[in-house]
Parts: sequence; structure tokens; C-alpha cells
Amino acid sequence: MTLEISDALSFFRLSCGRWKSQRSQHHLLHRRAEAGASFIVVEELLKGDERLAEIAKRNGEDVSKIIGGCWVRWSGSMAWDRAGESHEDQTMFGLIPSDDAGRQGLLLRDRGYAEKAPVAGQFRMDDENGLILTTDYEMMSSLERFWFAGPNLRLRTSTVQGLSNNASFCMETRQLDDELPKTSRAAAAAAQLAPFGW
Repeated sequence: MTLEISDALSFFRLSCGRWKSQRSQHHLLHRRAEAGASFIVVEELLKGDERLAEIAKRNGEDVSKIIGGCWVRWSGSMAWDRAGESHEDQTMFGLIPSDDAGRQGLLLRDRGYAEKAPVAGQFRMDDENGLILTTDYEMMSSLERFWFAGPNLRLRTSTVQGLSNNASFCMETRQLDDELPKTSRAAAAAAQLAPFGW
């Protein structure tokens, strides 16, 4: 089952809200799997937001080309963490499409996941409306695919090659409650009304 999503910006709008994520990560070097969990908050950045201008500046791009973006914050832990260790961080990104339909182009981040410097990756929507992100860092590269199995269930696979070779699978469940901001509740409601296809 896939949601009918027209472009990458629509995909990220459906991703706005609060999510609980269950993660299984496979470390290829150690030949071991590690489980983890995290809490993720995604908020939309509208075209014209000054934070998008900062992202464009850091990546040497024209802000007028950015059609929108998101601010993502997360907190989580993995099974191999030391006692009391947690993973908390945030990132912002903006989309610059390279086609009229907005289904492929550049994804600008204020900072990368693997490295803290600004980074530009490539995005594209596949034939099943999954979002594929590829990012090349100085010492490694990553490939991620996100897709909706339903309006409140998002799945993600990722592979990282370079200094740390690993593969992971995440199941992310939308948290629907009265504490959600109005914009997130609206996004969740829109997702519930979206048509399904097989």
C-alpha cells in the first residue's frame, strides 16, 4: 500500500508531526545487529523562512530556488550505548527541485548527519512514491529510502559506506494526541484523507 504523493515537498509535509521510531542497525564490520529507539519531531519551514536563507547561504545556493523545507529534532538511544548516553540533535533542510514536478533535485542541510558541516544531497521520488536521498560526505556516503505504509506509519532503510559500513531499518509511528501543534494535526489529518493505492 502506498500513498499518492505528488512531489517531495508533499512527502515532507506528510512527515510533519511527532514520531516514535524503532531501529534495527546492522554493523557489517562487526557482523552484529543493534536495536534502538528514538523520538522525532518534524516541523515545516515555509518558503521565505529566514532559516532557509541561512541554509542557502551555507551551501552557496540561491535562496529563491528553495521551495520549502523542514526542521527535524530527535532524541534516542541504541543498545550498545554506555549507561546514561543518549543521542540528541537537530538539522534543517531545504529543497531545490530540478524538474517542474518537484520529484527530484537538491536537498540542502545546514549540517550533515555524519559530519557537522553543511552538505547538499540529491533527492528523488521513485515510481512507488518513496523518497530516495543520496548524500556524499568527505569520508562516506549514504543512501536512504523513506516511504509511507499508511498515513501514520513511515518506513526507512539506509546504508552507509565508508569509514563505518552499516545498514538499518526504521519503523516510525506517528504520535496523534492533543499536544500536537495545529500545523502537525492538520498534516496528520491530511495524511489520513489521502487516497491509497496498491
